[in-house]
Amino acid sequence: MTTNKSLLFAIAVLSSTVMACRVGKEFTRPATAVPAQYRDMAAPADSSNIGQLSWKTFFTDPALQTLIDSAIAHNFDIQTALKNAEISAQTLKTARLGNLPDINLQIQANRSYPSRNSLNGSMADQFMGTRYMDDYNANVSLSWEVVVWGKISRMKEAALAGYLASNEAARAMQTRIVSEVAQGYYNLLMLDQQRDIAARNLALNDSTLSMMQLQYQSGMINNLAIEQTAAQRQVAAALLPQLEQQIILQENALSILTGTLPASVSRSNRPSSVVTGSLLQAGVPASLLSQRPDVQAAEMAVKVANAKAGIAQASMYPALNITATAGLNTFKASNWFSIPGSLFETVAGSITQPIFQRKKLKTDWEIAKIEWEKAAIDFRKSVLTAVGEVSDALVKIDKLKAQQEMTQLRVDKLHSATKNAGLLFQSGMATYLEVITAQSNVLQSELDLASVQRAQQSAVVELYRSLGGGWK
Repeated sequence: MTTNKSLLFAIAVLSSTVMACRVGKEFTRPATAVPAQYRDMAAPADSSNIGQLSWKTFFTDPALQTLIDSAIAHNFDIQTALKNAEISAQTLKTARLGNLPDINLQIQANRSYPSRNSLNGSMADQFMGTRYMDDYNANVSLSWEVVVWGKISRMKEAALAGYLASNEAARAMQTRIVSEVAQGYYNLLMLDQQRDIAARNLALNDSTLSMMQLQYQSGMINNLAIEQTAAQRQVAAALLPQLEQQIILQENALSILTGTLPASVSRSNRPSSVVTGSLLQAGVPASLLSQRPDVQAAEMAVKVANAKAGIAQASMYPALNITATAGLNTFKASNWFSIPGSLFETVAGSITQPIFQRKKLKTDWEIAKIEWEKAAIDFRKSVLTAVGEVSDALVKIDKLKAQQEMTQLRVDKLHSATKNAGLLFQSGMATYLEVITAQSNVLQSELDLASVQRAQQSAVVELYRSLGGGWK
């Protein structure tokens, strides 16, 4: 017993000494080019940006907040991402116990009938007077794979990075869903607005048609004017069922995003404008490295690949294994628990050095290094994509503001032209074609204005998402 304890102590000292050595490279974030400012934008005064705001602070519409709340709680994609994070958490718990040995309890009873002409058969007949041999065993076995060269610590590192990556992936999923809900909600408001525009224009066409019918009855215009005016009325009339269809489809899409059955979606009064100007701060591109969950998930993927490369390298070095067993063993059930007569113990230590495995371990290491390079490429791509998305959103906001101003001016002018055309037509100074053209132009211009305003809202939401907003 003393000898076994001494052997275990010697092996433990040797293993603790060798385990202090770690092979493989320590993780560092892959170098990637991050500009000091976004394209065509002045250098910001500080790094603060709208992506740092919670979604409840950024989206102030109560109806939209209710939809986002429901999506975060019930959206199936978010729930799946959270379950992936739970799986990674369980893997991490297991990895943290990597330094501990495996201990197993075994209770076993065997009865064998050997050949009479075998050594065991003859011994059974000679010493026990039976045709069979019994063996009763109860033991506790310990198996400790002392994986040296930092392999266990690399496994823990990989598990932790995988857990963090899954959490960031869940956050990235939430930012995407929050953005999609907001985009769908604002699209629904635009469709409501366009439906109202079509309804107002239809009423205007009805008024014009009634006026022309009176003039036709008095002989001032011919039947052609009535037919063309009625045809123009049908343009506005046909828009209504088309827009109503799109409204229902958008409501169904929002319902699915929020994890509910398709139904009508409540909304607040339509906003007349979107947030613009200095309130939409983008900060500096470097903030994307810490704010964008998808960028952080890509960085954690590099860390996982780095740890796996270390594990593959460590597998080519000697491995130390310790095994020990202690328990009770007898060939008679009556003596099974007779102590100390039935007591036994064994202890062993071994060092295994891979010599020839058809280059498998070296190939595994080379593949692991290539996987690291792939992960680093994906990380750099995620940073570049993030910077590009922010730049796209910023230029959209800037240029759409100018489009909105010009389109609004066009709508105002056409409203005035439509009113004047009606008055001139009544006084005989304008033709019915000029009235129809003016009404057609104002309808299209108002629809265009609603689309531009919707595009502004979309750009603002996209800027918020591309800066990492939505998971707080």
